[in-house]
Amino acid sequence: MKIIVCAKQVPDTNEVRINKETGTLIRDGVPSIINPDDKNAIEEALRIKDSRDDVHVTVLSMGPPQAADALREALAMGADEAILLGDRAFAGSDTWATATILSAALRKIGDYDLIFCGRQAIDGDTAQVGPEIAEFLDLPQITYAKKIQVTEEAVLVERATEDGHYEISCPLPVLLTTIKELNTPRYPRMRRIYEAYSPDAPIRFWSMADIDVDATQIGVKNSPTNVHKSFVPVKEFHGEKFMGTPGELAAIFMDEMKKENLV
Repeated sequence: MKIIVCAKQVPDTNEVRINKETGTLIRDGVPSIINPDDKNAIEEALRIKDSRDDVHVTVLSMGPPQAADALREALAMGADEAILLGDRAFAGSDTWATATILSAALRKIGDYDLIFCGRQAIDGDTAQVGPEIAEFLDLPQITYAKKIQVTEEAVLVERATEDGHYEISCPLPVLLTTIKELNTPRYPRMRRIYEAYSPDAPIRFWSMADIDVDATQIGVKNSPTNVHKSFVPVKEFHGEKFMGTPGELAAIFMDEMKKENLV
């Protein structure tokens, strides 16, 4: 069984900063991590691998050279190989263009039974790339996977919704998007960390020349959407101090609650 996980390296949103002049993220000096939902996708692929002897896990990512660190972490977790798509022509791609590029790479890989994507990336929160890949590859898709069971020819998924969940069965191949409730990602083992950062680590680097992609459909100039404005929300804290006996404070508290229509 061949499993491919699409993963993205993102800035740690606890440390996000915005360039006020350009409205873009300041990545210099900001720690980067594997997108959390994508990490759940990697973990689920590895759990399937742990339960079977015939599973091969490839992690695919698009990004700058530093994104190789995220792929090395995936290898340290247990993935068999990794592919990084990097080219200046890819820069600034929106979700549509990104899905176009990833789909082209998946067509080149060709042999797969399951494709995993995280539900959404914390730097964009669009939840669009996974479903768009499925559409471009003409694959069935099941999003918001909370529980997954895989057989030789099909997958049974518990799909989370706001009101409960659906149980959906689908033949392979299929694309699944994962949520954090699916699992708890493992910590890499020391031996695999060493191997992932060795010169012989199984990472391939593909540029635009390595995949069959239409240059008029990718990059910032050809993206059908663009970010109008980015900003960090201003955190404002308002407080008021009251003095008095316990009884007086309780009365004041109830009055304030009534003013806010909380009681």
